[in-house]
Amino acid sequence: MTALPAHVALIVVDLQPDFMPGGALPCVDGDALVEPIAALLHARRYHAVVATQDWHPRNHASFASHYPGQAPFAQIQLHGHAQTLWPDHCVQGTTGAALHPGVDWDVADMVLRKGTRPRVDSYSAFRENHGPDGTRPATGLAGWLRERGITEVHVCGLARDYCVLWTAQDAASAGFAVGFHWELTRPVSADNDDATRQALATAGIALL
Repeated sequence: MTALPAHVALIVVDLQPDFMPGGALPCVDGDALVEPIAALLHARRYHAVVATQDWHPRNHASFASHYPGQAPFAQIQLHGHAQTLWPDHCVQGTTGAALHPGVDWDVADMVLRKGTRPRVDSYSAFRENHGPDGTRPATGLAGWLRERGITEVHVCGLARDYCVLWTAQDAASAGFAVGFHWELTRPVSADNDDATRQALATAGIALL
């Protein structure tokens, strides 16, 4: 494969066992991404590679287990905004939270752990979800990329309809050109694919 220009970076979002069949919060055929993403990284087409890692404390506010009477995938209000409640997943230090061992992560220039604050969820690689003060705090990734001359990012990973989508949208909002590796993503629910495609089109994000 031909190397891409130096101003283009790849973000691999949450390629972790908990988001794959048999994991705590499986995406549809999430494990099918391991081999092609491993091959993409091995080809070294990208001069900069960022991997994100969902990394929650056990008492994370997004876990349904902390709300008596609530089930996973229920909706509540958290800090004034809609919050989906999830099964306990990607708990710090667990096997399910590890970056998938089928990928050589030594090629990654940065591993960004997100969702580490107990009271704030974090889908995007660029900004956390809304916190108690009503803002979405930046992770610092945009600055890290700009200091390396990156003006375009391509995204892949899990889940297509949440963390990959939000990462792509926030990258576009931050001024980056964005490409979305649709075939290198999988959703929590395929029912969301039409809405995901519409959201990408609205944000001017190209499907790769």
